[in-house]
Amino acid sequence: MNFPEELRYTKTHEWVKMEDDTTAYVGLSDYAQDALGDLVFVNLPETGDTVSAGETFADVESVKAVSDVYSPVSGTVAEVNEELLDAPESINESPYDAWFIKVEGVSGQDGLMSASEYEAYIKTLE
Repeated sequence: MNFPEELRYTKTHEWVKMEDDTTAYVGLSDYAQDALGDLVFVNLPETGDTVSAGETFADVESVKAVSDVYSPVSGTVAEVNEELLDAPESINESPYDAWFIKVEGVSGQDGLMSASEYEAYIKTLE
């Protein structure tokens, strides 16, 4: 498993990459994509939608099941990675390049884990 140091993580297995103090990219961790299996569909929010930390903002469908994706931060969706709609498998291939949304006006990132904290958390699940 790969857990890039520059990212922050949630207990629901999303990652956050802060572009600056108020803008972030959000995606699914390597652990999440591995646990879900081959992803075949992604349902994303619309640009301009509001997301809230801890609330569902998207869902992914694998050959196993449909799973919710939770926002690790609060803010407004500034951009949606529409490439995922045509190629959801890119999440499996490169989870840290396959961001879901870009969020502006970011707040609520208290409680996010560092890479080492997330890795330790994953070990408690195994």
